[in-house]
Amino acid sequence: MSRIGRLPIPIPADVTVATEGRLVSVKGPKGELALTVANPIQVSIEDGHVVVTRPDDERASRSLHGLTRTLIANQIIGVTAGYTKGLEIVGTGYRVAQKGTAVEFALGFSHPVLIEPPVGITLTVEGVNRLTVGGIDKQAVGEVAANIRKIRKPEPYKGKGVRYAGEIVRRKAGKSGK
Repeated sequence: MSRIGRLPIPIPADVTVATEGRLVSVKGPKGELALTVANPIQVSIEDGHVVVTRPDDERASRSLHGLTRTLIANQIIGVTAGYTKGLEIVGTGYRVAQKGTAVEFALGFSHPVLIEPPVGITLTVEGVNRLTVGGIDKQAVGEVAANIRKIRKPEPYKGKGVRYAGEIVRRKAGKSGK
């Protein structure tokens, strides 16, 4: 039995979870999320807890059991607390500025790069070299942060670029002079 999948998920007081066939919808103070559960997995609500079960010990059922439980738990956390991902801009002349809901990056290109956040995602600038991506959907927050980092990844010689907050960039030695 999956150690993660068999754990019941407690439902906080300000969150409502509803199941309609394969659709699980979670509604809380920050918003609403929905998840379509894969075929062999069953989701039920029992006395203030969400319980995820699987019908058999087939390989596909086992792999989806813990995943489904974690996705529902992430949705419950998202609609109550939300998710954030921090980014740091490192490099001489590299900076970020807020332009309404969008952000504008100066990353050493010949032009500024303007990023519009998708629906449900907020981009917050702190200073000239910090950015926070926030939202209720953990997957969407991570994807937006990864796409922003992809604009100018940290390079290994000087460490310049966009990196996650707390990310350690392995540095390489440059050319050795004679």
